[in-house]
Amino acid sequence: MGNGITVKKLFQGLDVEIKGCKDLEVTGVCSHSKFVAPGNLFIAKKGTNFDATEFIPDAASAGATAILTDLYNPFLEGPAQVIHPHPDRIEAEIADRFFRYPSQELFLIGITGTNGKTTTSYLIHHLLTRKESPCGLMGTIETMIGQHRIPSELTTADIVTNQKFLREMRDQGAENGVMEVTSHALEQGRVAGLDFDMAIFTNFSQDHLDYHGTMENYLAAKAKLFKIIDAPEKIAVLNADDAASLQAFGASRAKAVTFGIESPADYQAKGMHRDLEGTSFILAHQGKERRFKIPLIGDFNVLNALAAIAACHQRGLTFEQIQRRLATFPGIPGRLERIQNDRGIHLFVDFAHTPEALEKVLSLLTQVKEKKILTIFGCGGDRDPSKRPKMAAAVEKFSDHVILTSDNPRSEDPMEICLEAAKGIRETRKLLIEVDRKAAIAKGIELAKPGDVVLLAGRGHEPFQKIGGRLIPFDDREVAREICSHSP
Repeated sequence: MGNGITVKKLFQGLDVEIKGCKDLEVTGVCSHSKFVAPGNLFIAKKGTNFDATEFIPDAASAGATAILTDLYNPFLEGPAQVIHPHPDRIEAEIADRFFRYPSQELFLIGITGTNGKTTTSYLIHHLLTRKESPCGLMGTIETMIGQHRIPSELTTADIVTNQKFLREMRDQGAENGVMEVTSHALEQGRVAGLDFDMAIFTNFSQDHLDYHGTMENYLAAKAKLFKIIDAPEKIAVLNADDAASLQAFGASRAKAVTFGIESPADYQAKGMHRDLEGTSFILAHQGKERRFKIPLIGDFNVLNALAAIAACHQRGLTFEQIQRRLATFPGIPGRLERIQNDRGIHLFVDFAHTPEALEKVLSLLTQVKEKKILTIFGCGGDRDPSKRPKMAAAVEKFSDHVILTSDNPRSEDPMEICLEAAKGIRETRKLLIEVDRKAAIAKGIELAKPGDVVLLAGRGHEPFQKIGGRLIPFDDREVAREICSHSP
């Protein structure tokens, strides 16, 4: 990050009052008192449910150089105090300044929409990454900076973290960055000050009404991303099959390009062919047609691929480059992730852990299956017990064999959880209960015949099981690979 910046220079031109030494050096910016390091500026914000000013003494004890707060404390010794009536309103500018405006040095792509953000972001990351310039990624599963992968706590991080990661991407040689942008983040100003060059709208359906209240408010929050790119040199990539796209785009002056399957679009897919290896389709663009193949299953993934193709083509990649790179796409961690094996079975790991998600992924596999489907799943402990039989019913509906096992039992007895879930199974001849998850996976792989589909559901990319207050290392993908490596 360099050698830091003085308090005076960091706040130059802003309507603040600085009490204490203005020449102290700020070597980091932090809005969480627990993470304050010596030399940091601590931003003491007040929110609806918290008041960070209570932690100013903790930040000072941790070695903060300066405190941004709304009231001067004459009894606080050590750090400079920077007074502003609303610290949260200048947080974005301060973070941008400290990290030297990284989004202006990157071609930054923001993706919003109810579903598809993660898949689209991984596709774009794969397509735009070059050996000499890795594309950065920030999203639900992880942040990728060069060769470094950092697990995510939120889909879209806070503004200080965003600026920090963008600066690290640029310093690692990235020219492009892609970011999932949630409605919460847009509403809460977590991407304020970021210089997006392109915004993508994937789709829109009911979600997060506990926060936004109405669908109108939810869409208005997403539309804020297109207000950020309100300039002719910016690009909006819109889903022609979803009317909400144009509503979100509004009166933005950005260049609009569309993608779709059902509706006429700049990038349109037709002639789709689906199997367990993926989906192929013909892409029509400006009167020309080209066949594309993606190692992903489902029409919704064709839409995700179209969004990525449109974005990367607009960025300057040729269709030939895109075709070649799509063929090597490794998939998304824990999202219908294929586990390669020599047994002739189609083995997938997926994060689905609700009745709706299980039904969606299994109905998809049913459309392309060759033979039988065997599903291994469990239900989380210390969570809504009423959904357990519903999950089992959803699994039974599409599966020829069902193996119930443990999945983050937490403080509950795994067998009791399995027995509750089993109430949703009508044909008990389909059911096998094995609470030891590794043994259950081994049993499922053992039972499967060549051509069968085995779905290992519930945990996706998670690297731990939560058992009795402890985190036990357990990655479904690694366990499945290990079992498959042994001779059948």
